[in-house]
Amino acid sequence: MNEREAIKKAKRLGKLINYHRKLYHEEDRPEISDEAYDSLVKELIDLEERFPGLRREDSPSQRIGGKPLEHFEKVKHASPQWSFDNVFDGKELADWEARIKRVLSKTEFVGAPITYCAEHKIDGLKVILTYEKGAFVLGATRGDGEVGENITENLKTIETIPLELKEKVDITVVGEAWLSHDELKRINKEREKKGEMLFANTRNAAAGSLRQLDPGVVASRRLSCFVYDIDLIDPSWSGGKPVTQISELELLARLGFNVNPNYRLCDSLKEILAYYDKWHAEKDKLPYGVDGVAVKVNEVALQEVLGYTAKSPRFAVAFKFAAEQATTVVEDILLQIGRTGVITPVAKLRPVKVAGSTVSRATLHNEDEIKRLDVRIGDTVIIQKAGDVIPDIVKVLTELRTGKEKLFVFPKKVEGCGGDGSIERIPGQAAYRCKFRGSAMETQRKLEHFAGRKAFDIEGMGEKNVMLLMENNLVSHFDDIFTLKKGDLMNLPRFAEKSAGNLLKGIEKAKKVPLARLIVGLSIPQVGEETAEDLAKHFKTIENLSSASMETLYGVYGIGEVTAEEIYKWFRDRENLKMLERLLPHLSIEATAEKEGGKLTGKTFVLTGTLSSMSRDEAKEKIKNAGGEVTESVSKKTSYVVVGKDSGSKFQKARKLGVQVLSEEEFLLLLS
Repeated sequence: MNEREAIKKAKRLGKLINYHRKLYHEEDRPEISDEAYDSLVKELIDLEERFPGLRREDSPSQRIGGKPLEHFEKVKHASPQWSFDNVFDGKELADWEARIKRVLSKTEFVGAPITYCAEHKIDGLKVILTYEKGAFVLGATRGDGEVGENITENLKTIETIPLELKEKVDITVVGEAWLSHDELKRINKEREKKGEMLFANTRNAAAGSLRQLDPGVVASRRLSCFVYDIDLIDPSWSGGKPVTQISELELLARLGFNVNPNYRLCDSLKEILAYYDKWHAEKDKLPYGVDGVAVKVNEVALQEVLGYTAKSPRFAVAFKFAAEQATTVVEDILLQIGRTGVITPVAKLRPVKVAGSTVSRATLHNEDEIKRLDVRIGDTVIIQKAGDVIPDIVKVLTELRTGKEKLFVFPKKVEGCGGDGSIERIPGQAAYRCKFRGSAMETQRKLEHFAGRKAFDIEGMGEKNVMLLMENNLVSHFDDIFTLKKGDLMNLPRFAEKSAGNLLKGIEKAKKVPLARLIVGLSIPQVGEETAEDLAKHFKTIENLSSASMETLYGVYGIGEVTAEEIYKWFRDRENLKMLERLLPHLSIEATAEKEGGKLTGKTFVLTGTLSSMSRDEAKEKIKNAGGEVTESVSKKTSYVVVGKDSGSKFQKARKLGVQVLSEEEFLLLLS
């Protein structure tokens, strides 16, 4: 990117960031997630660092919050209100510490030991509280850092904000007003009944509540507040000024403020990382939203020497939790051939860190999804990742288009499809597939799936080894795997005595397989884990399944007409039957165990969207352990549809059919 292009990009980024900043800080109705917003700001900062001439005083990268609202009295803060710089991993945290030490090396504190205070970074609304002789006289929002809004009467309704302190001291403190997850759920139910727009999260609900003109409305919403910092304190007060951040928190608690008890003194970055890891894993168990860890140099004397940049304290940083969303650029759209010949478009991304790992691919699912998103090569997009699932593109930031972006059109032929490479759109579906069936790529994908974790789970037989075995003509069908000998492997690259032995042990172990896993491994179109479980439970043996009629298959609970037809066709294919004849003698198929009665016995669940407290697989396991069943499609017979974040059409179908919908919280309550 040259400087001319950078100027244009920075201008578009600045405009977009200011738009979303206004929605977030001033109107409390965000259109994108906090993580996506942070990602845009980081992109602008990176651009300004590469081209320093771009940075202006009015750049969004230099701003603190939003403008004060017009209908509240304006309040000029006695001391400026700062926002923290962000770090996103251990390396960036170490870089921050290195900068601190470089600054201190030029002062009388060179070589001085540094300790840190780690605290929860609450996802709420920052408030500044002023007390005179111990009495609460003024409460304000942060605003733009210099001027905020007077919301004193609203803050008086929050019971965890004391109206009188335990000491008659003049003091100004900083805290975070927040709303619990349970209270957000209650408020949104009321708003839904009234046809009002729902709050996106607890932060927006807290901010929206405190900006109500009627304190009675605020009081009805049961907000809370943690106080964590002293801005100003009367120097003549007998209690004295704290010398560390820890003693500051202790003093605030003694004065009667509600202080979050989950702070910790850390002697090293290693201890900060341990604190971070603990709360990253447990944050969803907390009643309030937490988006990271606030890390502060503990010694006040060092804080004063380190001072501030134009917008942030040098002595503190926000160590943000791994984002589930981020922004990046679509560099290309590639086509992947799957195990059933279906072709999936995949976006090749500019590498970006999301959910704790660097990703460079995102699924686009099918042609219809590309059109729905209007995603083009060169677009800046918001991607979302949950757990180990390949990311999705959730939004295209069309405001950042330059006009050079390219539309993607499905070709008529795809390399790797076999035959002449021709593809066709499957009748009645959004997917394309190879016309020629049984190409080398399709076979490779089938073998990878067969050996994968959800099917036979053969350790040591991942993508690279499957490719190696195929290239050396050792494996081309499922049954070939079970005929491999040590001598076959020893002459192959990457294989030695130990690795060959380990793979053969994995293959031997896989010979004992539950019926449901065998069915999953066969790559029957439309048959996933839940459907395989339903089939195994109903038919008991692979022989019963293979001889079932269309009518019998369609009569199995959870099996639709399309799925029944695909299963029937698969077991009538001569090549598939020959392969089964060769495969089955190698296997010991375990009968499907009947679950003992549990609290969910007789209940059938469908899962949709992303759950924050557990993976989809963990949720399925919990349901099955409690005696329930999980299916893939919603019908009138479905007991519950569990709805997570970014749920799809299954949620809409459940509402249409009158099936009971459970939020994640309700689902967890049912399990407990």
